[in-house]
Order: sequence, then C-alpha cells, then structure tokens
Amino acid sequence: MSAEETFQALRPAKRKAAPAAPRIFDHAETGVASDALKARLEALRARYGDADAMTLLRAMIMDEFPGTITTVSSFGSESVVLLHLIAQIDPSVPVIFLNTGKLFGETLRYRDRLQEKLGLTDVRAIGPHPDDTRTLDNDGTLWSRDPDSCCNFRKVLPLRRAMAPFEAEITGRKRFQTLARTGMAPLELNGTRFVVNPLWSWSLEDLKNHILAHDLPRHPLVEDGFLSIGCMPCTQRVKDGEGYRSGRWAGSDKDECGIHENIEGDGI
Repeated sequence: MSAEETFQALRPAKRKAAPAAPRIFDHAETGVASDALKARLEALRARYGDADAMTLLRAMIMDEFPGTITTVSSFGSESVVLLHLIAQIDPSVPVIFLNTGKLFGETLRYRDRLQEKLGLTDVRAIGPHPDDTRTLDNDGTLWSRDPDSCCNFRKVLPLRRAMAPFEAEITGRKRFQTLARTGMAPLELNGTRFVVNPLWSWSLEDLKNHILAHDLPRHPLVEDGFLSIGCMPCTQRVKDGEGYRSGRWAGSDKDECGIHENIEGDGI
C-alpha cells in the first residue's frame, strides 16, 4: 500500500460531531478588546479602509505598528504573494513559520527558497511543545481521530505563545477562500491584537497574475494538483470542479485550523 493509500485509509470518512461551543481553540488568551482599542480600530478603518494592499501594508508596518507587527506564513501555495509585498517594504518584519511536524518536505524546502529569494531576514520557526506531543499524540495519529485537537496543540497553542509580544499581525486571508471568510474586513481585532488582511479582496486570479508579473517561485506541489497546502496527512489533491480548499480535511466539514478564530468564534 502506498503512503497516499495509507493516509486515505486512516482519514475519517465523516467528521465526528463537533464539541459544544466554544471549541477548544476559541479560547483566545489575548483578552477582550477595550473601548480604546475598538475606537482605534474604527479610526484605522476610516483612514485606510479604501487603501490598496501595498498602501495598507506600508502604513501598518512603517507608521502604525513599527516594530510591533508580525506575519504568520505557512509557506503554502499563495504565501509568496504576501511575503513578496512585505519584503518590498521591510524584509526584517518577523515571519513566524509554524512547523507542525506534519508538513510536506516540499514546504520546508520552499520556505528556504523564498527566504533567500525575497531576502527575508527574520524567519522564526516554531512548533508544538515536546511535552504536548508526547502526552497528546505519542503515536502521531491524532489527526485521524480528532483533527480539532491535533490542530490545537500543533498550531493554535504554539502560535499563541509566539504572537504574545506583538501588537498586530498580518495575514494572507482572502474572502474567496472559505464561507467563514466572506465577511472579513481589511482591518480587524482578535482580542487585543490588530489583524491586517491586505489581500482580503484579492481573487485567485489576482494572486496568479501577481506571481507571474513578478516571476515569483510557486510551491512545487501546486503543479501536482494541491491548491491549498497544509499538513501532509490532512491535505490532498483537488479534483476538477472542486472548491479551492476542498483538499483540506477532505470528507469533513472542517475548513479552518483555528488560528484565525477569535474569542467570539467568528473566524478572525
């Protein structure tokens, strides 16, 4: 049996019933936004609500949150676009790379290639705590039994620790990706941390055009039919006619790992 056949055999045909809300990764530890933070968000939206991606990024990086802003990158199929934009403004912006221990080898090599190509000077690799791995997933198969719990200790908890020092984060989220993201705005709050979504209104075609226009390297798995790339066991090829993220957690109703969900659970 091939490796892919083995993964398909282990993959649950149907996701078990979701636990009662709030889910485990809805407990953001960033606190509740104060009235002052909410007022600042509204002021930022009034000032930059109509800004294009580069204008918004430049303002957030250079003017509004200098030295206190970061971005999280999976170095997946679209990551090069956001990283390219950031690198043109300030290649020293910290890039947090979440190495779950379940990534494709191609993703790790792609990370190294982009770091050199774009001149990124502060790529920080983080991962799950070894104690959590031993306690929660000693045999490495938690993803097949309880994907929410697997995402929680491999992604949500490490990222929460890494993000603690920062006042704002830049994401590569787009409205077209999932139903939960259709209502997102270019500027949001996740607890007490500001969230900047410069590509919020970009289409898949916009992303492709940017990559072609700037001759940016593509993730090697894209040509092999992988459109949205995450952990190896929970990512599969997308067939013709399927949705953009249908290859993530296929066969279940899960379409978010939890790192972008705020304390209200509304998909930030």
